[in-house]
Amino acid sequence: MSHFLTDSLSSALPAVPPSCTLKDMNELSAPAKINLSLRILSKREDGFHELDTVMAPLDLCDELQFHNSRTSTIICETEGVPTDESNLIMKAIRIFESAYGRKAKQRITLIKNIPHGAGLGGGSSNATSTLLALNERLGTNYDSEELHAMAAQLGSDTNFFLNPCISRCTGRGEIIEPITELCDWSSPIVLLKPDFSISTPSIFKNYADSNQLPEFHYEPQMADGVELVNDLERPAFAKFPILGIMKNWLLAQAGVKGALMSGSGSSLYALTETAEQAQSIAKAAKRKFGRSLVSHCGIINSN
Repeated sequence: MSHFLTDSLSSALPAVPPSCTLKDMNELSAPAKINLSLRILSKREDGFHELDTVMAPLDLCDELQFHNSRTSTIICETEGVPTDESNLIMKAIRIFESAYGRKAKQRITLIKNIPHGAGLGGGSSNATSTLLALNERLGTNYDSEELHAMAAQLGSDTNFFLNPCISRCTGRGEIIEPITELCDWSSPIVLLKPDFSISTPSIFKNYADSNQLPEFHYEPQMADGVELVNDLERPAFAKFPILGIMKNWLLAQAGVKGALMSGSGSSLYALTETAEQAQSIAKAAKRKFGRSLVSHCGIINSN
């Protein structure tokens, strides 16, 4: 199976404990991520962008339930989530089947808690968790290199979820280096998502031609010694100014140590001094920006 392994992956392969909590052989929790920093270095020959990003796990999870079946199917009641071959879960199944040489034959029920199109990696986490679940359920015992190579075929942040600890991710995002000095760091967080999603490819496509708008804050921030910065705020705020307005508002709230957009949006988050401050900000945000706003108060890197 190691023929899946690319040179770019071989330089940094952490061990692979489950990306998700294995509640039993049938049910797993797949965590969200946030980007503490995201820098775009250049455009690659393969059409992707060279990234330098720091990602951290969040205590917000999707739930996946696995059952043996005659064919592989996805069941999800959340509106707008595809259940056909376009879903990353199904793509993960097909990649696994190609390696396995047999059909996986799983019925997967997906319970969505991570907002779709929010820059939180929900789809990637689900896909990576599926690879790990199949490896466990089917007894294939693929090793770290083989799982990393499979995950790399699924997207730019899927490899992070094989071992979701605070990590620096480079290349397309598939080269993972855990940051040991931050392994014990955590922070209360309030997460806000407006009632629209953002297409990641569209934001990357508009990056080169976008400009900073003078009314918004883009400069790096320091929170607990951690740098917060996101180059994709530039095209996202230009297309969706409400995101820049929301970030400005978050930065003005009491107890906020720093605020940033995660990934390509549309979610924003603020690190707070206390959990109580996070909850207060979430309530105030709904009053200001509308009841359709989705919020989550939790912990970054809760371990």
